[in-house]
Amino acid sequence: MSDPGGLRIGYIGLGNMGAPMAQRLLGRPGGLTVLDTRPEAVAPFVEAGATAATDTAELAAACDLICVTVLDDAQVRDVVAGTGGLLSTARPGTVIAVHSTISDTTATELAAQCAEAGVDLVDAPVSGGAPGARNGTLAVMVGATDEAFAKVAEPFGHFAEIVIHAGPVGSGTRMKLARNLLHFISFTAATEAQRLAEAAGIDITELGKVVRHTDAITGGAGAIMWRDNTSQLGAADSWFPIFSHVRDLGEKDLSLALDLGERLGVELPLATRALAGLGVGLGVGTGSTAQAHASEEHA
Repeated sequence: MSDPGGLRIGYIGLGNMGAPMAQRLLGRPGGLTVLDTRPEAVAPFVEAGATAATDTAELAAACDLICVTVLDDAQVRDVVAGTGGLLSTARPGTVIAVHSTISDTTATELAAQCAEAGVDLVDAPVSGGAPGARNGTLAVMVGATDEAFAKVAEPFGHFAEIVIHAGPVGSGTRMKLARNLLHFISFTAATEAQRLAEAAGIDITELGKVVRHTDAITGGAGAIMWRDNTSQLGAADSWFPIFSHVRDLGEKDLSLALDLGERLGVELPLATRALAGLGVGLGVGTGSTAQAHASEEHA
């Protein structure tokens, strides 16, 4: 198993994400064994040269690296440690990679259980959705030992553009949860923006076009995520003038949006929270616009 390129890979779960990820592993030197509860999901892989396993235990006995993409924590626990699960036949040195987004505590608990059998479990959730899986452009966030990460980095590179070693087991999931926190808060903010635009008589489908266009240019929220910590910045720090400028622009626009919302009778709780916390979150402190708004609120 010193040559990651020669690992025999097993893949469990050939759904919307698992199937395109597994497809990009076809043709690797070590070969591919697949398993899914639906025969119609397995058939195209067999036709393309993969081997079909009849159950989890059979797959584990034949493979060096096993990728798991199932629905939730309960299914992951069952596949890994349930009756007839992977641990029933996996050989010492085997790596089990869980791509499902699960609790970080599930990952660490299962990793400890696997370690007793000499098996490495790594949590390796992905970001980029089915299009990223099909195109091989996913981001994979891996919680693993250095040794286990060295084994999975090359195979993961077949379906991912970025493979990040986030830290020890559990870290991949924690990174994914932070990433998805931003994702779904931004969705909530988008619904708030739509309510404001609709109340103002704006065609929100046209607003959506503008958002998608400009986010593709500016990078969206990721454009400010360059620092290696979240401490407050000193005035001499090179980031201070940059983020102060971002804060001032943001506070101005948020204040104007809140004023429009007040006139239209539209509540904007996320915008209110953003105005109060933007500068502090950027590490440059609250700006004059937010301070003035806070004074008016308490007047």
